[in-house]
Amino acid sequence: LAQKYDPQKEAELRTWIESVTGQQIGPDFQKGLKDGVILCELMNKLQPNAVRKINRSAQNWHQLENLSNFIKAMASYGMNPVDLFEANDLFESGNLTQVQVSLLALAGMAKTKGLQSGVDIGVKYSEKQQRNFDEAKMKAGQCVIGLQMGTNKCASQSGMTAYGTRRHLYDPKNQILPPMDHSTISLQMGTNKCASQVGMTAPGTRRHIYDAKTGTEKCDNSSMSLQMGSNQGANQSGQVFGLGRQIYDPKYCPQGSQGEVANATCDQSGDPPGYHYYREEEES
Repeated sequence: LAQKYDPQKEAELRTWIESVTGQQIGPDFQKGLKDGVILCELMNKLQPNAVRKINRSAQNWHQLENLSNFIKAMASYGMNPVDLFEANDLFESGNLTQVQVSLLALAGMAKTKGLQSGVDIGVKYSEKQQRNFDEAKMKAGQCVIGLQMGTNKCASQSGMTAYGTRRHLYDPKNQILPPMDHSTISLQMGTNKCASQVGMTAPGTRRHIYDAKTGTEKCDNSSMSLQMGSNQGANQSGQVFGLGRQIYDPKYCPQGSQGEVANATCDQSGDPPGYHYYREEEES
Protein backbone atom coordinates (compact mmCIF):
# COMPACT_ATOMS: atom_id res chain seq x y z
CA LEU A 1 0.00 0.00 0.00
CA ALA A 2 2.84 2.38 0.75
CA GLN A 3 4.28 1.87 -2.75
CA LYS A 4 0.96 2.93 -4.30
CA TYR A 5 1.16 6.34 -2.64
CA ASP A 6 1.66 9.02 -5.32
CA PRO A 7 3.70 12.11 -4.29
CA GLN A 8 2.45 14.03 -7.32
CA LYS A 9 -1.15 13.52 -6.26
CA GLU A 10 -0.18 14.69 -2.78
CA ALA A 11 1.11 17.98 -4.22
CA GLU A 12 -2.09 18.45 -6.21
CA LEU A 13 -4.23 17.74 -3.13
CA ARG A 14 -2.18 20.19 -1.06
CA THR A 15 -2.73 22.94 -3.63
CA TRP A 16 -6.45 22.20 -3.93
CA ILE A 17 -7.14 22.11 -0.16
CA GLU A 18 -5.17 25.31 0.47
CA SER A 19 -6.95 27.12 -2.37
CA VAL A 20 -10.40 26.12 -1.10
CA THR A 21 -9.85 26.65 2.65
CA GLY A 22 -7.28 29.44 2.53
CA GLN A 23 -5.14 27.72 5.18
CA GLN A 24 -1.62 26.32 4.96
CA ILE A 25 -1.07 22.61 5.60
CA GLY A 26 2.67 22.81 6.23
CA PRO A 27 5.63 20.82 4.97
CA ASP A 28 4.36 17.46 6.33
CA PHE A 29 1.07 16.53 4.67
CA GLN A 30 0.12 13.91 7.27
CA LYS A 31 0.88 16.04 10.32
CA GLY A 32 -0.88 19.06 8.81
CA LEU A 33 -4.15 17.08 8.43
CA LYS A 34 -3.78 14.88 11.50
CA ASP A 35 -5.82 17.04 13.87
CA GLY A 36 -8.76 17.20 11.39
CA VAL A 37 -9.24 20.98 11.68
CA ILE A 38 -8.34 21.78 8.06
CA LEU A 39 -10.38 18.88 6.80
CA CYS A 40 -13.46 20.04 8.71
CA GLU A 41 -12.97 23.56 7.31
CA LEU A 42 -12.74 22.03 3.82
CA MET A 43 -15.99 20.16 4.32
CA ASN A 44 -17.77 23.32 5.50
CA LYS A 45 -16.59 25.11 2.34
CA LEU A 46 -17.95 22.35 0.13
CA GLN A 47 -21.20 21.99 2.07
CA PRO A 48 -22.08 24.71 4.64
CA ASN A 49 -22.65 23.50 8.21
CA ALA A 50 -21.53 19.99 7.34
CA VAL A 51 -19.39 19.88 10.52
CA ARG A 52 -21.02 22.01 13.20
CA LYS A 53 -18.38 21.57 15.91
CA ILE A 54 -14.64 21.73 15.27
CA ASN A 55 -12.36 20.87 18.21
CA ARG A 56 -9.13 22.86 18.20
CA SER A 57 -7.68 21.13 21.24
CA ALA A 58 -4.38 19.25 21.07
CA GLN A 59 -5.78 16.19 22.85
CA ASN A 60 -5.90 12.99 20.88
CA TRP A 61 -9.55 12.18 21.40
CA HIS A 62 -10.53 15.67 20.20
CA GLN A 63 -8.53 15.21 17.02
CA LEU A 64 -10.04 11.76 16.45
CA GLU A 65 -13.49 13.28 16.92
CA ASN A 66 -12.75 15.85 14.19
CA LEU A 67 -11.67 13.09 11.80
CA SER A 68 -14.81 11.06 12.56
CA ASN A 69 -17.04 14.10 11.92
CA PHE A 70 -15.23 14.73 8.63
CA ILE A 71 -15.78 11.13 7.49
CA LYS A 72 -19.50 11.33 8.36
CA ALA A 73 -19.76 14.60 6.44
CA MET A 74 -18.20 12.99 3.35
CA ALA A 75 -20.75 10.16 3.49
CA SER A 76 -23.63 12.67 3.68
CA TYR A 77 -22.04 14.64 0.83
CA GLY A 78 -22.67 11.68 -1.50
CA MET A 79 -19.39 9.77 -1.33
CA ASN A 80 -19.39 6.02 -1.90
CA PRO A 81 -18.66 3.94 1.22
CA VAL A 82 -15.75 2.22 -0.55
CA ASP A 83 -14.03 5.61 -1.03
CA LEU A 84 -14.00 6.51 2.66
CA PHE A 85 -11.07 6.03 5.03
CA GLU A 86 -10.91 5.41 8.75
CA ALA A 87 -9.68 7.85 11.38
CA ASN A 88 -6.64 5.74 12.30
CA ASP A 89 -5.56 5.60 8.64
CA LEU A 90 -4.62 9.28 8.93
CA PHE A 91 -4.07 9.74 12.65
CA GLU A 92 -1.59 6.85 13.02
CA SER A 93 -0.42 6.78 9.36
CA GLY A 94 -1.92 3.32 9.02
CA ASN A 95 -3.01 3.66 5.38
CA LEU A 96 -2.12 6.98 3.78
CA THR A 97 -2.87 5.53 0.35
CA GLN A 98 -6.55 5.13 1.26
CA VAL A 99 -6.55 8.70 2.62
CA GLN A 100 -5.23 9.96 -0.70
CA VAL A 101 -7.85 7.98 -2.62
CA SER A 102 -10.64 9.39 -0.44
CA LEU A 103 -9.50 13.00 -0.88
CA LEU A 104 -9.23 12.55 -4.65
CA ALA A 105 -12.75 11.13 -4.73
CA LEU A 106 -13.94 14.10 -2.67
CA ALA A 107 -12.38 16.50 -5.18
CA GLY A 108 -14.13 14.64 -8.02
CA MET A 109 -17.49 14.86 -6.20
CA ALA A 110 -17.00 18.59 -5.63
CA LYS A 111 -16.25 19.05 -9.35
CA THR A 112 -19.40 17.09 -10.21
CA LYS A 113 -21.49 19.40 -8.01
CA GLY A 114 -20.08 22.48 -9.74
CA LEU A 115 -17.28 23.68 -7.44
CA GLN A 116 -14.99 26.11 -9.26
CA SER A 117 -11.35 26.02 -8.17
CA GLY A 118 -8.07 27.00 -9.70
CA VAL A 119 -6.77 23.43 -9.59
CA ASP A 120 -8.08 20.77 -11.94
CA ILE A 121 -8.03 17.67 -9.74
CA GLY A 122 -10.30 14.67 -9.40
CA VAL A 123 -12.43 12.84 -11.89
CA LYS A 124 -15.91 14.12 -12.52
CA TYR A 125 -18.64 11.60 -11.82
CA SER A 126 -20.82 10.54 -14.73
CA GLU A 127 -24.35 11.86 -14.77
CA LYS A 128 -27.34 9.61 -15.04
CA GLN A 129 -29.09 9.82 -18.40
CA GLN A 130 -32.47 8.16 -18.22
CA ARG A 131 -34.45 7.66 -21.39
CA ASN A 132 -38.14 6.89 -21.57
CA PHE A 133 -39.41 5.21 -24.73
CA ASP A 134 -43.03 4.69 -25.67
CA GLU A 135 -44.55 1.24 -26.14
CA ALA A 136 -44.32 1.33 -29.95
CA LYS A 137 -40.58 2.07 -29.78
CA MET A 138 -40.01 -0.78 -27.35
CA LYS A 139 -41.85 -3.26 -29.59
CA ALA A 140 -39.84 -2.12 -32.60
CA GLY A 141 -36.63 -2.82 -30.73
CA GLN A 142 -37.64 -6.46 -30.16
CA CYS A 143 -37.39 -7.10 -33.91
CA VAL A 144 -33.76 -5.99 -34.10
CA ILE A 145 -31.08 -8.70 -33.87
CA GLY A 146 -28.16 -7.57 -31.72
CA LEU A 147 -24.61 -7.75 -33.00
CA GLN A 148 -23.77 -10.08 -30.12
CA MET A 149 -25.62 -12.81 -32.03
CA GLY A 150 -23.44 -12.29 -35.11
CA THR A 151 -24.10 -10.75 -38.48
CA ASN A 152 -24.18 -11.90 -42.11
CA LYS A 153 -23.57 -8.50 -43.67
CA CYS A 154 -20.04 -9.39 -44.79
CA ALA A 155 -20.86 -12.94 -45.92
CA SER A 156 -20.92 -13.86 -49.60
CA GLN A 157 -20.67 -16.84 -51.91
CA SER A 158 -17.86 -15.47 -54.04
CA GLY A 159 -15.58 -18.24 -55.23
CA MET A 160 -18.10 -20.96 -54.42
CA THR A 161 -18.70 -23.55 -57.14
CA ALA A 162 -22.12 -24.72 -58.21
CA TYR A 163 -23.95 -27.13 -55.97
CA GLY A 164 -23.16 -30.77 -56.68
CA THR A 165 -19.89 -30.13 -58.51
CA ARG A 166 -16.39 -31.07 -57.43
CA ARG A 167 -14.48 -28.61 -55.27
CA HIS A 168 -10.72 -28.47 -55.73
CA LEU A 169 -8.80 -27.74 -52.57
CA TYR A 170 -5.71 -25.80 -53.60
CA ASP A 171 -4.42 -22.31 -52.96
CA PRO A 172 -1.72 -20.64 -55.09
CA LYS A 173 -0.89 -18.27 -52.21
CA ASN A 174 0.18 -21.18 -50.00
CA GLN A 175 2.14 -22.80 -52.89
CA ILE A 176 -0.49 -25.50 -53.29
CA LEU A 177 -0.72 -25.93 -57.06
CA PRO A 178 -3.81 -27.33 -58.78
CA PRO A 179 -3.68 -31.06 -59.59
CA MET A 180 -2.55 -31.84 -63.12
CA ASP A 181 -4.28 -35.21 -63.47
CA HIS A 182 -7.74 -35.61 -61.94
CA SER A 183 -7.65 -39.39 -62.46
CA THR A 184 -4.67 -39.80 -60.13
CA ILE A 185 -5.53 -40.90 -56.60
CA SER A 186 -3.46 -39.20 -53.92
CA LEU A 187 -1.53 -41.33 -51.44
CA GLN A 188 -3.47 -39.61 -48.66
CA MET A 189 -6.45 -41.72 -49.75
CA GLY A 190 -4.44 -44.97 -49.48
CA THR A 191 -3.06 -47.28 -52.14
CA ASN A 192 -3.70 -50.78 -53.48
CA LYS A 193 -0.34 -51.22 -55.20
CA CYS A 194 0.70 -54.09 -52.93
CA ALA A 195 -2.68 -55.87 -53.00
CA SER A 196 -3.24 -58.96 -55.20
CA GLN A 197 -5.59 -61.93 -55.58
CA VAL A 198 -2.89 -64.57 -55.60
CA GLY A 199 -4.23 -67.82 -54.11
CA MET A 200 -7.83 -66.63 -54.17
CA THR A 201 -10.32 -69.14 -55.56
CA ALA A 202 -13.15 -68.27 -57.82
CA PRO A 203 -16.18 -66.60 -56.19
CA GLY A 204 -18.69 -69.16 -54.90
CA THR A 205 -16.27 -72.07 -54.55
CA ARG A 206 -15.07 -73.73 -51.37
CA ARG A 207 -11.97 -72.32 -49.78
CA HIS A 208 -9.63 -74.82 -48.10
CA ILE A 209 -7.75 -73.38 -45.18
CA TYR A 210 -4.47 -75.20 -44.64
CA ASP A 211 -0.84 -74.30 -44.57
CA ALA A 212 1.98 -76.74 -45.20
CA LYS A 213 4.47 -74.54 -43.34
CA THR A 214 2.60 -74.69 -40.05
CA GLY A 215 1.85 -78.42 -40.31
CA THR A 216 -1.79 -77.90 -41.24
CA GLU A 217 -2.07 -80.36 -44.15
CA LYS A 218 -4.98 -80.92 -46.43
CA CYS A 219 -7.23 -83.73 -45.21
CA ASP A 220 -10.19 -85.65 -46.58
CA ASN A 221 -13.20 -83.37 -46.98
CA SER A 222 -15.55 -86.31 -46.53
CA SER A 223 -14.23 -87.08 -43.03
CA MET A 224 -15.88 -85.36 -40.10
CA SER A 225 -13.65 -84.00 -37.41
CA LEU A 226 -14.16 -85.13 -33.84
CA GLN A 227 -14.49 -81.47 -32.87
CA MET A 228 -17.90 -81.59 -34.56
CA GLY A 229 -18.99 -84.64 -32.52
CA SER A 230 -19.36 -88.33 -33.42
CA ASN A 231 -22.20 -90.78 -34.04
CA GLN A 232 -20.12 -93.97 -33.91
CA GLY A 233 -21.76 -95.28 -30.72
CA ALA A 234 -25.34 -94.51 -31.79
CA ASN A 235 -27.79 -97.27 -33.02
CA GLN A 236 -31.52 -97.77 -33.51
CA SER A 237 -31.98 -100.90 -31.45
CA GLY A 238 -35.32 -100.92 -29.66
CA GLN A 239 -36.78 -98.20 -31.89
CA VAL A 240 -40.19 -98.94 -33.48
CA PHE A 241 -41.10 -96.56 -36.27
CA GLY A 242 -44.80 -95.71 -36.58
CA LEU A 243 -45.94 -97.77 -33.56
CA GLY A 244 -46.72 -96.89 -30.02
CA ARG A 245 -43.86 -97.10 -27.63
CA GLN A 246 -44.63 -98.93 -24.38
CA ILE A 247 -43.01 -97.23 -21.47
CA TYR A 248 -43.04 -99.53 -18.46
CA ASP A 249 -40.78 -100.88 -15.77
CA PRO A 250 -40.76 -104.61 -14.92
CA LYS A 251 -40.38 -103.77 -11.25
CA TYR A 252 -43.78 -102.10 -11.07
CA CYS A 253 -45.75 -103.89 -13.88
CA PRO A 254 -47.36 -107.49 -13.86
CA GLN A 255 -45.03 -110.36 -14.70
CA GLY A 256 -45.27 -111.92 -18.13
CA SER A 257 -44.13 -111.52 -21.65
CA GLN A 258 -44.77 -108.40 -23.62
CA GLY A 259 -47.32 -110.22 -25.80
CA GLU A 260 -49.42 -111.37 -22.84
CA VAL A 261 -49.52 -107.92 -21.36
CA ALA A 262 -50.51 -106.44 -24.71
CA ASN A 263 -53.31 -109.05 -25.19
CA ALA A 264 -54.61 -108.40 -21.71
CA THR A 265 -54.72 -104.70 -22.39
CA CYS A 266 -56.55 -105.08 -25.70
CA ASP A 267 -59.24 -107.50 -24.36
CA GLN A 268 -62.77 -106.68 -25.64
CA SER A 269 -64.44 -107.36 -22.29
CA GLY A 270 -63.09 -104.21 -20.84
CA ASP A 271 -62.45 -105.79 -17.47
CA PRO A 272 -59.21 -105.22 -15.68
CA PRO A 273 -56.65 -108.02 -15.88
CA GLY A 274 -57.18 -109.06 -12.29
CA TYR A 275 -60.92 -109.70 -12.76
CA HIS A 276 -60.25 -111.71 -15.98
CA TYR A 277 -58.19 -114.35 -14.27
CA TYR A 278 -60.68 -114.59 -11.41
CA ARG A 279 -63.58 -115.27 -13.77
CA GLU A 280 -61.77 -118.13 -15.57
CA GLU A 281 -61.11 -119.96 -12.29
CA GLU A 282 -64.79 -119.59 -11.30
CA GLU A 283 -66.03 -121.12 -14.60
CA SER A 284 -63.67 -124.08 -14.29
